[in-house]
Amino acid sequence: MTDALRWRQWLPEFVLLGVIWGSSFLFMRLTSQEFGSWSTAWLRVSVAWLTLLPFLLWQGQLQHLRQHWRRILPMGVVNSGIPFICYAYAVMSITTGLSSILNSTTPLFGALIAWVWFKQRPGRSRGLGLLLGFAGAVLLAVTMPGGVSFKPGGSGWAVLACLLATTCYGLSTHYSQRFLGGIPTMTIAAGSQLGACLVLALPGLWFWPTEWPSDSAWWSLLMIGVVCTGLAYVLYFRLIAKVGASRTMTVTYLIPLFANLIGIAFLNETITPWVILCAAMVLTGTALAAGLVKLPST
Repeated sequence: MTDALRWRQWLPEFVLLGVIWGSSFLFMRLTSQEFGSWSTAWLRVSVAWLTLLPFLLWQGQLQHLRQHWRRILPMGVVNSGIPFICYAYAVMSITTGLSSILNSTTPLFGALIAWVWFKQRPGRSRGLGLLLGFAGAVLLAVTMPGGVSFKPGGSGWAVLACLLATTCYGLSTHYSQRFLGGIPTMTIAAGSQLGACLVLALPGLWFWPTEWPSDSAWWSLLMIGVVCTGLAYVLYFRLIAKVGASRTMTVTYLIPLFANLIGIAFLNETITPWVILCAAMVLTGTALAAGLVKLPST
């Protein structure tokens, strides 16, 4: 099989996933402003579960979920529940563009987890990538307009929430590759959303907004639940099965591009040369850490 043919088998899904997840920051902002972070996260995974359930039944994979639920449901909490709460909280304090750039540190944490968990010690290129990527994320955070604040609702907590989310993504991607191999994609996608839905149900209802959300917030919720979560996770787990965890995590390179363009177009956000420089540091470091780019040998 030629390299061109191999690329054609996964590149369209890869780009599509980047577009979908790039747009998710816009819909999260519109939804969380009225629903709050806890209810947004719970409703997001609930809508995703209801979206995927008919496909699960149609493909006759419910028995796979019954067989493997002990491995699938807990992963949904780490891969969906915790990150969705974190980002729904973050986008209420910082821009969608900044959130998406911080999201691109996922492969950095993936490389760090591979080092600690799988004893895959990083070489010179990957070690430099970890340092460069984290340095870019720190510089981006500490130079935000108004500075970093750790007061309630401050930008500092939003940044930490994004980094906690990316740590969860890195952990769950490696978990999926190691422990969920051979399980059908639809079973993993649907089961993970069910796991997150069950865990988030009580806090989601407890923190339900006192005022009924607007129609636009409900439409944003449907978009983020059906498209940006349900359908996106089918693509996500298909890519892990096709090209592996490390390459799949590099979809985070595309997300800031689309998220910033959408934020500029629909939310009147701006991007400065300094933000571009810091984003370049994060993405270059991520490329080195993920092994996509290597330093020349001496």
